[in-house]
Amino acid sequence: MSAAALTKPPFAVIAEFSSATALYQASEKVRDAGFKFWDVHSPFPIHGMNKAMGLGKSPLGYIIFGGGFLGFTTAALLEYIPSSFLFPLIVHGKPVNFFTVPPFFPIMFELTVLISAFTAFFGVFILNRLPRLHHPLFDYEPFKRATNDAFFLVIESTDPKFSAIGTREFLEQIGGTGATLLYAND
Repeated sequence: MSAAALTKPPFAVIAEFSSATALYQASEKVRDAGFKFWDVHSPFPIHGMNKAMGLGKSPLGYIIFGGGFLGFTTAALLEYIPSSFLFPLIVHGKPVNFFTVPPFFPIMFELTVLISAFTAFFGVFILNRLPRLHHPLFDYEPFKRATNDAFFLVIESTDPKFSAIGTREFLEQIGGTGATLLYAND
């Protein structure tokens, strides 16, 4: 380990597991130990991993609903206020109150979908902390196998229960091999 690495705070501890089942069981143990900032990496989705990690429902649905409601409300107000109050134009006895809403439905629908799509797109980026052009895990040579045939569990140093030695020993105790302390490159 270089002297420069010792002066930098660690980024995480990473350990490799032999199979998807071993990674699943390790995830349950990490969750039960009370760790909060950690993740698993595997070459394919593992059924039930969200439950094993203790992950709840994503807030993205609520964010998209808020965006859709904002789009609908904006469209309704932008159509109803000018046509009923600012520039009421009576054409063929058509009312200038709330009963003029049916012709506005297509625009309300379109603006609802448009704003929902934008909030979904940007919500995913924000919730996933993107764009991130480089991640410290990419510097760990064995991690390149994560998309091919390896299973990794990473506990970040931002976790309140993290300790460089204790976390590494814990990962080895639950079946992880090659537990390594990673440092972030600046």
